[in-house]
Amino acid sequence: MSLIRLNDVNVTFDGRPVLREAFLKLRAGDRVGLIGKNGTGKTTFLELMLGRIEPTSGTVDVTRGTTIGYFSQFSELDGELSTWQTLSAHFAPVHETQARLDAIGELLAHPLDVDAMTALLTEQGELFERMDAIDGWSFENTIDTVLTSLGFDEERRHLPVDRLSGGWRNRAALAQILVQHPDVLLLDEPTNFLDLDGVRWIETWLSRYTGAVLVVSHDRQFLDGVVTRIVEIENYRLQEYDGDYSAYVHAKQSRLKTLEKQFAHEEELLAYEQAASAARREAARNPSNAIARRLADIKKRQAPRPIDQIITDIYGGLRVSNDLLEVVSLAKGFGADPLFDGLSFSLHRGDRVAVLGANGSGKSTLLDVLTGDTEADAGQVRWAKGVRFVSYNRVYAELDLGDTVGHAVNAYPDSLAFTATKKSVGRFLSMLQFSESDLQQRIGTLSGGQRARVAIAQCLLSGAAVIVLDEPTNHLDITSTQVMERALIHFPGAVVVVSHDRFFVDKLADRLLIFDGTPHVIEQAANGAL
Repeated sequence: MSLIRLNDVNVTFDGRPVLREAFLKLRAGDRVGLIGKNGTGKTTFLELMLGRIEPTSGTVDVTRGTTIGYFSQFSELDGELSTWQTLSAHFAPVHETQARLDAIGELLAHPLDVDAMTALLTEQGELFERMDAIDGWSFENTIDTVLTSLGFDEERRHLPVDRLSGGWRNRAALAQILVQHPDVLLLDEPTNFLDLDGVRWIETWLSRYTGAVLVVSHDRQFLDGVVTRIVEIENYRLQEYDGDYSAYVHAKQSRLKTLEKQFAHEEELLAYEQAASAARREAARNPSNAIARRLADIKKRQAPRPIDQIITDIYGGLRVSNDLLEVVSLAKGFGADPLFDGLSFSLHRGDRVAVLGANGSGKSTLLDVLTGDTEADAGQVRWAKGVRFVSYNRVYAELDLGDTVGHAVNAYPDSLAFTATKKSVGRFLSMLQFSESDLQQRIGTLSGGQRARVAIAQCLLSGAAVIVLDEPTNHLDITSTQVMERALIHFPGAVVVVSHDRFFVDKLADRLLIFDGTPHVIEQAANGAL
């Protein structure tokens, strides 16, 4: 039986189409991954299923009694209650039953006549059975397991939600959804603020979950581990593919090849039609020359250049020295406990270093020390003379909301946009899904994912010798992430990246710096085993 059904749904905003002729059935046990480029309407799709917006036409039907849990990457959780209290409040029947059991226990401690005692003991037995039925004896253990797995220490789980940072508030919202155990889970980028252990735990939890799941995610390995069907929003319509993300890649490749052949024939036929029409018009204007018109005047289609060639054209003029950075006996901590101590490593041209570890272990702090945003407690950070680095987080934070996209991506004096050909830069920005009209938009009008693409484009075109990235895939769609990967692979300088995206790290990194919860950071070669 379908829990949620979309029947011929169309959505328009201000006359602009967002969704056309959408059909979807979500059943218990379904594991659906919803993908699509930034701005294609994934969040709108979730709001349709939640009943927050009405379709322009068509229907969204939810089976009576179906409970829906929604996790937004922009947390909707707030208030003075702590995370523990917020989660505990979802077990109201347990608290009510326990309160009555406690009251009966107090009454039984006093002398009673036989009839009164018999009635209380009978009620107590019924309440014990009820506690068994609603799993009331283990609810505290359930809450503790979820919070521990999501990284909450004793202090954070008892802080008011309003005092948590945005990332921790998101985790609290995710914990709330998991303990609710609804019939349908709608998850919007649930892995963005989790470390690798947290992501793996969520995958395991979802493998045991009996309800339906629809998840929006750019994390390809997470999609491979969780979903059994991919739904892509493409050209305002839903395109379904059976299997996980890897199966989707192969299926879409085959589909595109088929479409390419179909469109190639159609384009050729249309070209002949166009030429014939032009010949007829010319014949009407100049009858004596009509017979000399030939269909062979049709222009040949120009095949697009390979993606890698476009990228290498852009980086062809970037010269990077071999020795870039030397880190010697670096130490940093907050309070009495060091996050890392005695850390030494070097960075050279072509290095791809991924920094891994649990949340709070010191990964982002290390990047802040390397870029000078935070001062080290001890040790040295020696950038080679003349070496310039660019920090994605700093670029994103400092975006001028009044600036246009086109001006922003060329913001650096040494931008490769000034050294590479205009054609190559245009194609590169097109691969990052910037149209000519997009380049004229003010950054303040863009979504978070679109702003992230602007910041990534700035970094990739900055002309810096080192690119420092902290969770760069969090707000990017899969297509933008793939383009960024190809650019970083061909980038002649060095890359230092913090990421929980295992697929991304496996494709990019050749060295790992692993924070294992102790001040000693482990350095090892990447082996693609994340």
